[in-house]
Formats: sequence, structure tokens, C-alpha cells
Amino acid sequence: MRASDLVPGRAMRVLERDALVYRRQWMIFLSGLLEPLLFLLSIGIGVGGLVGKVPGPGGDLVPYREFVAPGLLAVSAMNGAVLDTTFMFFIKLKYWGTFETMLSTPLTPGDVVVGAVLWSVVRGAVYSACFLVTMAVLGLTPSPMAILALPAAILVCWAFAGAGAGGAAFMRSYFDFDFVNAVIIPSFLFSAVFFPLSRYPEWLQRIVQVTPLYQGVALCRDLTFGHIELASLGHAVYLVAMGAAGLAVASRRLVIRLTP
Repeated sequence: MRASDLVPGRAMRVLERDALVYRRQWMIFLSGLLEPLLFLLSIGIGVGGLVGKVPGPGGDLVPYREFVAPGLLAVSAMNGAVLDTTFMFFIKLKYWGTFETMLSTPLTPGDVVVGAVLWSVVRGAVYSACFLVTMAVLGLTPSPMAILALPAAILVCWAFAGAGAGGAAFMRSYFDFDFVNAVIIPSFLFSAVFFPLSRYPEWLQRIVQVTPLYQGVALCRDLTFGHIELASLGHAVYLVAMGAAGLAVASRRLVIRLTP
């Protein structure tokens, strides 16, 4: 995607269009808000009473409910962003002809993809903000710096929205969504959301440390506890680069698939 192919104002029109469409589908938003909240209440608080304390950022022992909450915040951000830039992106591209219609206007493929990704980021940011407020109400924000976990969650949204769009641009049928689940479900289970990284076997730790969701989990957890180090910057750079790469791939694929 070349900079000359993208006009920010036009990309915002795509975002505005998606926002207007979802204005009458508020139940979809509600379901996205409830899922991570239920995880937080059941696993973070219910199971947390049985687990006790675990090593947190910096190695200090922290209550399990405080440990798991930032991880679930990152998961909430990921889920909020992935839905629109995988399933909905594919439907608009393959069946509804939404993107093809957009390209009959002055919009470029870059405008369309950036607008779609930005809407997914906005959606994920809403989920993340509500989740962080819930954490604060339940007393799961041990540091005042926890407010910075919201920008961190938005970076998670950006990374997975870009990657989701890039992957969806290659999909040919509904069966390809099995690949999405093959990535999302293991990420959810093996990205140090529920257990400290030190609890994994050493060989698995190396794999986990290079996965996208782990970057978001570690960054949200560091900021929630006010434990910032050089590695935190590395997590942020990783997420920014991941989203930008996915955006470039999706734009290029849209050109190939929809332009003569």
C-alpha cells in the first residue's frame, strides 16, 4: 500500500459507514462485552479464591484475580477486533460485494482496508474500555498506571485487526475460518493469560514469547501493575508492526481480487 493511495478522510468515511450499520445492532456489542466479563467473574474471581497468589510482573506474588484480569483484557481486545476483520471482512469481500461497490467510488483499496481496520479497532477499544472500568470497579487495578492498559489494549486491537484483514483477504470459503480458530483458540490457552510464563516448560516458553497475544497480555499486565521495562516497549513495537504488516497485505490482496 503506497501512501499516495490512501486519503485519511476517505478512510474515515468507511469507518463512519460501519458505525452507522452497527448502530441498530447493539445486541452484538452487548454479547462482546459479556463474554470476557463472565470469564473474569468465573475464572479470575471464582477460581482465584482457590489458586491464591502467583508470580506477577517483576516476580512479586500477586492475587490470582489481579494477575488474570489484564490477560483477559488483552483477550477482550483481540476478540473485539478479530470478528470484523475476519468474518465480516470475508463476507463483504466474497458475498455482499460491499468492497467492490466502495471501489466504484473515489475510494481506493487502501482507503477501504484502513477504514475497515479502524472500525474494528474502535469496536475492540469499546470492549476494552468497558472491561477496564469493570476491573477498576472490582478492585483489580493495583496501580494508578492501569489507565495506560487501555492504550495497550488498543494496540492489541490494531495488531489483530490488521492481521485479521490480511488473512481474510486470502480466504476463499467458510471452511477457511477453521484456520482462524486454529490460531485464536491456542493463543487464548497458551499466551500466559491464565498462568505465569514460568509455569510452562522451557521449550514452550520460547514459543509463547513470540506469539502475538502474549505480547498484548504481557504489555497490559505490565501497565496494570505499573511495572514498565524495556521489554514493554518491545511488546508495543511488535503489535504496531503486526498491524501495519497485515494492513499492507490486505490492501494488496484487495487490489488483486477486485481491480481489473
